[in-house]
Amino acid sequence: METFFSHYLLFLADTATIVVALLVVVGGIAAIALNKRKSPASGQVQVTDLRKQLEQSGENVQQYRLDKKALKIHRKTLKKDRKDRANDPLAESCTYLLDFKGDIRASAVSALREEISAIIQAAKPGDTVLLRLESGGGMVNTYGLASAQLLRLRAAKIPLTVLVDAVAASGGYMMAVTADRIVASPFALI
Repeated sequence: METFFSHYLLFLADTATIVVALLVVVGGIAAIALNKRKSPASGQVQVTDLRKQLEQSGENVQQYRLDKKALKIHRKTLKKDRKDRANDPLAESCTYLLDFKGDIRASAVSALREEISAIIQAAKPGDTVLLRLESGGGMVNTYGLASAQLLRLRAAKIPLTVLVDAVAASGGYMMAVTADRIVASPFALI
């Protein structure tokens, strides 16, 4: 009886181990499938109208700064400006802001390529590009490819300004020198 009971317990332990292992594998596969569904498609570009955010911030400040009559005049002026812009959306120039946070392999170069392709397709005369660049450098071939992507903007006659807040060394510098202008913070490493 004791051997039957011990064999039965071993059988239950083996069965429980197999069931738990299967649940872990199925759960892992489900998590990977769910994560792939949530991740954005490659080459997707996010567009944000910063003017609306800035206008709302300015409006909040004006509410406290101006009296009711002046605030009403200010709002009326803003409404007229918005209406004028809505009537001729192509008359105003646009500034595209790109971020490049480099690593040793310049792994963000494929995203940069997609963003630049989208900008070249959409840009109108007078539009510009600002690139916030942060890179300590890395592999010459991948940073050379990133520099070549930035040169596509020059070929399309779209002015490029590179903004360096912290560091643009080695490959980052190679990217920065392709720009029409480089703007760096006082203590940035270039």
